[in-house]
Amino acid sequence: MNISLNNSDALSGVLKIDVEKNDYEGNLEKSLREIRQKANIPGFRKGMVPMSMIKKMYGSYVLAEELNKIVTKSMTDYINENKINILGKPVQSKTDPKKLDLENDESFEFSFDLAYHPKLNFALSKKDKLTYYKIKIDDEMVNKQIDSYTNTYASFEEVERSEEEDLMEGLMVELVGGEPVSEGIVIKNAKVIPKYMKEETEQKKFIGIGVGEEIIFNPYEACKGLDTEVALLLKIDKEKAKEMKSDFSFEVQKITRNKKAELNVELYDKIFGEGVVKDETEFREKTKSVIAEQYTLESEYRFARDFHNLLLEKSKNITFADDILKRGLLATNENKTKEDIEIEYPLIAKNLRYQFAREKLVLDLGIEVRENDVKSVAERTVKVQYARYGMMSVPESLLNNHVEKMMEDPDNVMKFTERAIEEKLTEIAKEKISIEEKEITCAEFFNMDIDENEN
Repeated sequence: MNISLNNSDALSGVLKIDVEKNDYEGNLEKSLREIRQKANIPGFRKGMVPMSMIKKMYGSYVLAEELNKIVTKSMTDYINENKINILGKPVQSKTDPKKLDLENDESFEFSFDLAYHPKLNFALSKKDKLTYYKIKIDDEMVNKQIDSYTNTYASFEEVERSEEEDLMEGLMVELVGGEPVSEGIVIKNAKVIPKYMKEETEQKKFIGIGVGEEIIFNPYEACKGLDTEVALLLKIDKEKAKEMKSDFSFEVQKITRNKKAELNVELYDKIFGEGVVKDETEFREKTKSVIAEQYTLESEYRFARDFHNLLLEKSKNITFADDILKRGLLATNENKTKEDIEIEYPLIAKNLRYQFAREKLVLDLGIEVRENDVKSVAERTVKVQYARYGMMSVPESLLNNHVEKMMEDPDNVMKFTERAIEEKLTEIAKEKISIEEKEITCAEFFNMDIDENEN
């Protein structure tokens, strides 16, 4: 067997493999003998079929299998032993010699196109400039968060007279001329919240009403003719709701009010843990710090994204052996057409450029990610999830159990590892490049994305 590599250019090469009869003959004969021992062919006893017949029936198929094994192993060994840094997998060369004649030829020649990793030559410096956007935390944001806390830990109480946000339950009956309709719609335990009614006139009928009192209203008007909402209120299908214009009576049987939690030590302990916050002043400060921490994540994400774009800019001149990569993608994605690959390839190439730029910096800067780094990302992810539900103080045992469960999924581990690499890289990058810190409002921060998309 002879293997040779000829570089076509700096980005690609052709690997040629010459296979002689003595390279495959022994395994070929062994495989054919095994087939002969198992073959059941009418007219012959098992294991007694003439070898000439076995070769005629199975020879080409078995030879093709043996050649594939030999070529695959030889190619893999050659690439590994010579430390050839390739992209994707080798693809059959367009200039492959001739069609294989498995019945007549004894020696065979194969050639494969290889796409090489491109060489990168760049570094970070103070000439590279990015802006770090810090979100200003104002009183309105703090008040909104505190309102969310008091709603999350609210209690419910039954009251005698209704207000706009109360839940009212009762008996709803369809009317005609002020009288119940025979076989009309009757809804036991109907539920209404005045605040969500679309029509103010109908809404006001439900405010200031006591338990045991009766209201006459029009669901169609209350919902401003929105058939979906009428259907939900009256528990009928949408088609019927389109024609439902009747008045209804509503006999109030129960009024429930959402009573926001009071700002006291009991609430502070529930949110931040026992003894962490002692009074309202500390509670507001702690809430502000929590909001700041949450928005710091947004600032970090924005900076990481801008740094991502900086690396893309620095690597924009990287080129690939595009034709070889496209053929490789087509060969490994059976459900894709050549046209599909052409459409998708620009984004694939863009992502490759970023990956190479990132890998170069990770090596140049000596960045290492350990198990503790990955676990730290997982813990922060879990804490953010709990925080969304107002749980700022999570028992350590519960947190650890949740993290361990997430780490059982290899996809999660890969995701957290990637984030750990990104975080370490961006932190070191902050020391290498020039950064201007700019404080902006929350609205300005999130409007940047809208403005960029419009442009």
